[in-house]
Amino acid sequence: MTRIFLTLASVSTMLVVAVFLIGLNIDDPKLPEAQSLISWHMMLALSGLIFAALVHALVLTYFMGTGRWMEDVSKAYQLDSRFQAETKKLKYRSLPMMTFSLFLLFVTIGFGAAADPASKMGFAGWGGLTAGMCHMLVAIVTVSFNFFANLREFQAIERNGELVNEVMQKVRELRLARGLPV
Repeated sequence: MTRIFLTLASVSTMLVVAVFLIGLNIDDPKLPEAQSLISWHMMLALSGLIFAALVHALVLTYFMGTGRWMEDVSKAYQLDSRFQAETKKLKYRSLPMMTFSLFLLFVTIGFGAAADPASKMGFAGWGGLTAGMCHMLVAIVTVSFNFFANLREFQAIERNGELVNEVMQKVRELRLARGLPV
């Protein structure tokens, strides 16, 4: 799972960074020549949101599946409950980061929509910052936090994989001791 996650998280991160870089190249959104960049920025932003959500959902699904597997195997072979407890802890430690990442992605898109001069929002910005600057600052926080969340999720997946391997080794030893096929 670590290789799959690493690949998908890398693509997700590259996608949101590409969206950010395209956004930086939009000087004046009111100019006709900027419309092509704005279209790319908006479409890639939606793609980035969907892909990042997919990656976070995959992590949640992984932890749900391995947690259930750990519970069933622990009961069937009367294993120490520490395996199941640590898997659960890893899942619940990752969940707030996933949720906040998704929240920030939606907030960034909301600020982007509000900053669009063609929208009827009429958002002018806050505290002397233009709407575009507010959107950019939120985007910086979002890209950074999403990267950090992906890093923490990777660490949790890696540790969970180690736990799965430990359980598999214990089961192998128990099956061999009982004369069962391995």
